Amino acid sequence: MTSFSKIIGTGSYLPPRRVTNQDLTAQLAQQGIETSDEWIVSRSGISARHYAEDGVLSSDLAVEAAKRALEMAGLQPDDIDLIILATSTPDFLGGFPSTACVVQRKLGITNNCAAFDVQAVCSGFVYALSIADSFIKSGAHRKVLIIGAEVFSRILDFTDRGTCVLFGDGAGAVVLSESAEPGILASKMHADGSHADILCVAGTVSKGGLAGSGFLYMDGPAVFKLAVSVLDKVAHEALDSAGMQASEVDWLIPHQANIRIMHSTAKKLGMPLEKMVVTVDQHGNTSAASIPLALDLAVRDGRVKKGQAVMMEGVGGGFTWGAVLARM
Repeated sequence: MTSFSKIIGTGSYLPPRRVTNQDLTAQLAQQGIETSDEWIVSRSGISARHYAEDGVLSSDLAVEAAKRALEMAGLQPDDIDLIILATSTPDFLGGFPSTACVVQRKLGITNNCAAFDVQAVCSGFVYALSIADSFIKSGAHRKVLIIGAEVFSRILDFTDRGTCVLFGDGAGAVVLSESAEPGILASKMHADGSHADILCVAGTVSKGGLAGSGFLYMDGPAVFKLAVSVLDKVAHEALDSAGMQASEVDWLIPHQANIRIMHSTAKKLGMPLEKMVVTVDQHGNTSAASIPLALDLAVRDGRVKKGQAVMMEGVGGGFTWGAVLARM
C-alpha cells in the first residue's frame, strides 16, 4: 500500500482573449449598463479576465493545461491511470459524457484509465485533489491527472453588472503521484446544502430544453460572509490534522474570488499578505480552475519551491468548501 502522494507537475492555460475592465465597461455601456474600472477593482480587486472564443470548450482548455503538467512531471499521457476533472461548465448538457472522458480522448490516452468529473463549483479542485490523494494512498491508483477547467463566460448574464464582471475562463492541472515522502499532508472537505440558493445556476433540463435560468446567480453579501467564516475554519482544521501552525506555511493559495475575502482569510490565519499568491487581479474568478492556475504561476515563477508547505483552500456554490495542505 502506498503511504503518500505528492504533486510532481503543474500546468495552466488561459484562452488568448484578454478582457480588461475598460473593455468590459465599454461593452456594457452599449447595453445601457453603467460600471467602471474603479467600481470593479474596489469591490473585487479584478482588473482583467480571459474569455474563451466561441466553440472553445472546457475540455480544450483542460487539455492544454494537462499537457503542460505532464511535461513538467516528465510523463506521457498513458502513464496516467486516473483523470479527475473539476468543472461547473462541462462540455455537454447534463454532464455526460464527462469532460474528463473527453480530455482522455483528446490527450490520446489508450490505457483505459478511469476518468470522471467532480462538481463542487469553486471548491472543485480541492475536492478533486483530496479524492486523488485518497485513491493513491489506498493503492488503487499511482499517477492521477487532476484538472480544474471552466468557461464561465458562457453562463454570465451581461445585464447583471454585479456578477458578469467577476468571472473568467481558464484551466489549471496537477499530476499527483505515489511517493515515498509526504506530499499531501492533510485535506478537509465540507458542504452545507442549506445555502444552495445564494450561489447557483437555477435552470434545469426539461424535454430537451432549458427550464428556468441558465445564468449564474449570486447573493454577494451572503456569499462573502459565509466564505470568510468557513475558509478560516477549514484552514485551521487542515493545520490541526497535519500537526502544524500557520506560521509553518510558506504560501497561501486561496480560491481567487475576491481580494477582500482573500485578505480577510490571510489576516485571520495571521499570515502576511506577501505569503499569499494572488491572480484574481488578472484572471478574475475562474472557479475550479483558480487554485491550480495560481499554483502553476507561482511554481513557474520560482516563488513556490520544492519542500515548501502550501495551503490551498476554496469555497463555492453548494455550499461547498475545503482545504488541502501540501508539501511541494
